[in-house]
Amino acid sequence: MAVDQGAKSLRFAVLTPSDRSTEIIERPIIAEAPIAIEYNGIGYAVMMATPIDLEDYAVGFSLSEGLITHPDDILALDTHHSELGWILRIQVPQENAEKVVARARQRVSESSCGLCGMDNLEEVMRPLPPVTAQIDVLDAAIFSALSALRSHQTLNADTGSAHAAAFCTPDGAIQMTREDVGRHNALDKLIGALARADIDISAGFIVLTARCSLELVQKTILANCPMLVTISAATDLAIHIAEKSCLRLVSLARADSALAAMPQTG
Repeated sequence: MAVDQGAKSLRFAVLTPSDRSTEIIERPIIAEAPIAIEYNGIGYAVMMATPIDLEDYAVGFSLSEGLITHPDDILALDTHHSELGWILRIQVPQENAEKVVARARQRVSESSCGLCGMDNLEEVMRPLPPVTAQIDVLDAAIFSALSALRSHQTLNADTGSAHAAAFCTPDGAIQMTREDVGRHNALDKLIGALARADIDISAGFIVLTARCSLELVQKTILANCPMLVTISAATDLAIHIAEKSCLRLVSLARADSALAAMPQTG
């Protein structure tokens, strides 16, 4: 029985150490589906994601990939549900399509085990622009946002397995949240939703229910958001790149403490 595109209700047998349980329960499980992304008929990527807020995802993914600079660069957007998954058909101007072709060629040498080849290494580690936005955020505002986040995670409340990306005003008020089975997808959805709503991402900060890896830092920097807060710890590379691009990074953010990355020496 389908709940919505974000989750479906499935039946389970409850196991216990005594081996005597015969209880059968039904509970919502988060949806995961292949999302094929096409630009002007060119296959660009297939991502595994939760098939909700797909228009936001299309815009945010396109912005994060550097294929567009504004939602208006998308001339048409069609979401098509097939038997095997979903297809996002995106139309962009010809000058944007040339970027698609160039990036798609680089993706040919990618494999399921990771990125292969010097070209792809250079692409992943490409120089990023500095974050030019600046905001003043008190420590109390960070913990206020963390305290309120759970009440904004409706999909996770049902399934217990959704990541969330939340945009907060400098005083810690959560203005918008998006959820997905993948933390990077949740962030792309949030970036796209903010752009579509014409909300200035540089005027607030982002909270993520995830560990902080390089790709999340990259997406935040490219969006020109001045601060990223993550529930779990950051990697060394994420901290290094955040420092180089003037992104304020706060990780391992819990109810009673958080770690603010400081300039590294040596």
